[in-house]
Amino acid sequence: MEHPLSKSEKMGKSRLFRVSLILGSVFMILLIIIYWDDVGATHFYLHTTISGPHTSRQPPEGNPDPKHKPEPDKEPSFLSDIDAFVNQFLVGTMDPTEQVRGQHLAADAQNQSNESKSDEKFVPRREWKIHLTPISPELKQRQEERKEMVRTLCSANSTLEFPGKNRTFDDIPNKELEHLIVDDRHGIIYCYVPKVACTNWKRIMIVLSESLLVDGVPYQDPLDVPIEQIHNSSLHFSFNKFWKRYGKFSRHLMKIKLKKYTKFLFVRDPFVRLISAYRNKFEEENQEFYKGFARVMLKRYRNYSDPPASVVDAFAAGIRPTFSNFIQYLLDPRTEKEAPYNEHWRQMYRLCHPCQINYDFVGKLETLDEDAEQLLRILRVDNVVQFPRSHRNRTTSSWEQDWFGNIPYELRSQLYKLYEADFRLFGYAKPEKLLHQ
Repeated sequence: MEHPLSKSEKMGKSRLFRVSLILGSVFMILLIIIYWDDVGATHFYLHTTISGPHTSRQPPEGNPDPKHKPEPDKEPSFLSDIDAFVNQFLVGTMDPTEQVRGQHLAADAQNQSNESKSDEKFVPRREWKIHLTPISPELKQRQEERKEMVRTLCSANSTLEFPGKNRTFDDIPNKELEHLIVDDRHGIIYCYVPKVACTNWKRIMIVLSESLLVDGVPYQDPLDVPIEQIHNSSLHFSFNKFWKRYGKFSRHLMKIKLKKYTKFLFVRDPFVRLISAYRNKFEEENQEFYKGFARVMLKRYRNYSDPPASVVDAFAAGIRPTFSNFIQYLLDPRTEKEAPYNEHWRQMYRLCHPCQINYDFVGKLETLDEDAEQLLRILRVDNVVQFPRSHRNRTTSSWEQDWFGNIPYELRSQLYKLYEADFRLFGYAKPEKLLHQ
């Protein structure tokens, strides 16, 4: 015969049930957080603000800024992380103080100081730069006109036709997304176009994403990044790497980031970009491009049955492809049958997909200094990094007549047709003088 439970036994079971319920709830919350972190969604929402500045660490032996003071010690709160996650996931935030992350950094700094004073590294906070004057209406209007040009020509009503115009983002092969570099710390996506200041913009992205360290501390000056590391793909987290990390969630996460992050690219007069590519890759001793491209041009268009294997030997003998040979190579139907265009002369719309990606900023090399300053202000990182000043010996449009003067009219006309989408999408005037006999 069962005895009825005493009052104390009933209270004990009730207390045990409540404790179990609380522990189960906490466990489920942890599972949700871990799940989202695994697929990369909450890494952005928990640890960064959209296009807001982030804490940057001083380099070794750097001079600390006396204006920056460490945060007061606060006990990090699990619930504050949950609140931050919910609020930022739903509506985002433009709060520059990043209170939750600051609490963790302060706590971490205190723990390190307790463990070893000799290893202590002060981690200063970066406050937002205050501008006394807003971005000029003229610059804002210029951006709107550039973006509107792309939207108009990408619309179904436009008469401009080019391969891939009407496909969706999901239709773009993963390999063709390799030029979209992501900085999750600041909510930035940069589509790099070779021969359009991409070396310096990659320097900027390395500094902002803190993907390269020296003595355990990230670089702060873009010009300090070693030249041999700038184009190292392992330092840049690009869209084509999402599948390997996120699997079936990759396309969904790309779309989340494309919606939430600030997206930009820089473009250039298409013909001038071709001149720059030729000068850089075929007028200078470059074994990779000589072997992969120049020897093909020499065989096909210069009647060299067996050109030298070494670029050094070829240059010593005065053997190199001409600019006219380069244009012949671009127009040769065999070229793209063998492999897609190299990124240095592939059309810009094929690299960055402006009809599938709604860019927030379209910069131009012709207005690089102004555009770079404006963009860094929009991204709210101009207190963290400055764009390196450009040199003035770059290839310019005034050179077009000289370079294309010896190119037959028929080839010039075909070349314009090949790059017409780049000219029109990005607002470059048709080179009428080059297209008249």
